[in-house]
Amino acid sequence: MTLAAFVTALATGLGALPFAFVPGMSRAWLGISNALAAGFMLSASGALLIEGGIRGVGRTAAGAAVGAVFIYVTHRALGHREMHFAELQGADAMKAILIVGVMTLHSFAEGVGVGVSYGGGVELGVLITIAIAVHNIPEGLAISLVLVPRGTSVRAAAGWSIFSSLPQPLVAAPAFVFVEQFTPFLPVGLGFAGGAMIWVVLSELLPEARAALSASRLAVWLGGSLLVMSLFQLALLGH
Repeated sequence: MTLAAFVTALATGLGALPFAFVPGMSRAWLGISNALAAGFMLSASGALLIEGGIRGVGRTAAGAAVGAVFIYVTHRALGHREMHFAELQGADAMKAILIVGVMTLHSFAEGVGVGVSYGGGVELGVLITIAIAVHNIPEGLAISLVLVPRGTSVRAAAGWSIFSSLPQPLVAAPAFVFVEQFTPFLPVGLGFAGGAMIWVVLSELLPEARAALSASRLAVWLGGSLLVMSLFQLALLGH
């Protein structure tokens, strides 16, 4: 099971692969990449909130509120410090830290999901593992869309994408062993991750995308990525 969850983490690194075939990426693409990443993350956070709501609306809502407040407080606490992240500095480094941090927190909830699913049988566990592995690829793409246009290398973007999913194999086995103890906290974790992602999108990605794009272009890129990711998740989950 831990090995299966580790495979899902490695799959996240595939999201950086398209950038290996792009000879150069000017900062003119920053607005578009922000809009695309925002669409991917909004769709992922929506899926998390829906899955959490199925298990407990109140706990999911509480988790979402705490997640949003956590990111707000973190941003305020780090906002006056000189930040460095990979090849990035300053505001770019701050955005990268928030994105990678949020996606890492979100992976804890997914790791619990993998472990809990194996509690329902190997067949269900394998199905959920495959679904999360495939789902992790566009999540890695979302991270790379934030990092690469700001100057991070493709290799570093892939590495940080994989890093963001490492909680999945670390949490999956304990969640399986203590499935009854972990299950009640799953909607809280799903809500926390969803709320944190939504806050980052609204406070960081969308304002920067709006500054670089017209309202119509922002709507096209944001709406298109949101629609594609949502359809992808519907096809993957079969509902």
